[in-house]
Amino acid sequence: MKKCPVCATESSDEAAFCIRCGTALASVTTAAAPASGQHASPVQPVPTAVVGTAGWPLPSHAASQAALGGAAPREKSNVLLLVLVGGGALLVFVLIVAAIAIPNLLRSKMAANEAASVGSLRTLNTACVTYSTQYGGYPPSLGALGGEGSGAAPSATSAQLIDNVLQTGTKSGYNFTYSAGPIDNTGVIASYAINANPVVAGNTGVRYFFTDQSGVIRVESGRPANADSPPLE
Repeated sequence: MKKCPVCATESSDEAAFCIRCGTALASVTTAAAPASGQHASPVQPVPTAVVGTAGWPLPSHAASQAALGGAAPREKSNVLLLVLVGGGALLVFVLIVAAIAIPNLLRSKMAANEAASVGSLRTLNTACVTYSTQYGGYPPSLGALGGEGSGAAPSATSAQLIDNVLQTGTKSGYNFTYSAGPIDNTGVIASYAINANPVVAGNTGVRYFFTDQSGVIRVESGRPANADSPPLE
């Protein structure tokens, strides 16, 4: 008997279609019995190796891993080479940029320091004139022009005419040296001289400056300025 795979209706072995739903039925093939005296061949075990296209065996997992393992060192070497080349190129680029940018930044910083020192000299000249007007004669030191924020009233020893940083004698990369002139026959200081020199020549500044009671600021390059140096233009 044949059983329909769709409706499970049984039909005779000779039927080609299901008598109920008309589904085609598979034919029944009877296996031939072995001839007398002959024994059926034992079933041979099927090899477990996977067969690929055209009967060729596929490479085993171990073989694949061996192939990949052989390629991995080469790939790592190529990656390392690319990293080294890229890193070297980046380093060269950074060095080129630094070689261009750092000197420009240094020159800009020195120019700013020089401009600030000239401004400080003008402030000192104004402070000295104000001091002379208020106390008679120029101050004996930079300290006499300072004292800002002390809370005490201004005096000849603490006139509070300049800020506390300039009072110390160092500001914006320059050292300021104040030299009071001699006391004249009226008992007052009638002259003074101030030098402004870079703290680190060629680093915090290049030019040297000088001024005195005339109010003229003079300049030199590479050496300290004095009363005979050319005036700043």
